[in-house]
Amino acid sequence: MVNWARTLAEYSAYLRIEKGLSENTVQAYLGDLRQFQAFLEQRGGSFAGAQAENVEQYLHYLAEQELSARSRARKISALKNFFAYLVEEGIREDNPCAYISTPKLPRRLPDILTEHEVIALLEAPKLDKPAGYRDRAMLEVLYAAGLRVSELLALNLGDIDELGFVRCTGKGNKERIVPLGSHALRAAQLYVLHARPRLCENVRERALFVNQRGRRLTRQGFWKIIKARAKEAGIEKNITPHMLRHSFATHLLRGGADLRSVQEMLGHADLATTQIYTHLDKGHLRDVYKQAHPRARKGEDR
Repeated sequence: MVNWARTLAEYSAYLRIEKGLSENTVQAYLGDLRQFQAFLEQRGGSFAGAQAENVEQYLHYLAEQELSARSRARKISALKNFFAYLVEEGIREDNPCAYISTPKLPRRLPDILTEHEVIALLEAPKLDKPAGYRDRAMLEVLYAAGLRVSELLALNLGDIDELGFVRCTGKGNKERIVPLGSHALRAAQLYVLHARPRLCENVRERALFVNQRGRRLTRQGFWKIIKARAKEAGIEKNITPHMLRHSFATHLLRGGADLRSVQEMLGHADLATTQIYTHLDKGHLRDVYKQAHPRARKGEDR
């Protein structure tokens, strides 16, 4: 039997670390889920047995509360994302919200790091201790391949080959291969050669990135690491692991990469999900336009 209190606690950690949501947003989502849980329990149901008709009944209930479109959209989003998480974790086989439409609202653009901030973050771990080698390798690989944190921490020995490619398993258990730059490949090689044997003496452990006890690093452990390294780098932004993934996509597009290639590297099923990154760089596009278009140059339009 599923312990739903523990599942919600694990999901809240997932929202903070994997999705990079603020504490206020996480608490709002948890409140929405508990409200739906209470709605189900009053009718003798539970998360485990919830069906599409239960969700429809709940939406009718919400409509009677005269909530704003934004509040209803958040509550629906909270349910859809939670059930998608349950399916991904193998707790449920289906998502009863899969065909529930969400009110269309303006999409919030993700926060990113500047290229200068990325370099400062990647160089923050010093190579004087095993943890320094490990942290630099993790950050380099995360940014070089645009991985999700769960994908990074699920890597095993051998998933990064000598040619500079990383093999990872993303959402829906879909495998993809993403190229790494020379810096990330070198950082990973140095970590495996000089640091991992000192962190992990168990030859049966296959996890690539391990903690001080030689076990696979957790999301919570990585969260603490990136926060500490960002502080060392002097980055004042509220950095999250997912911010490096956003930065990866934005910097690739800024450098001239085509959208479909970025989609493939990110592992997005829908191109529309990737297109949000084209909206992040309007300032850069404006500068390019001013420099390139003959009617945009000052003093030349008379």
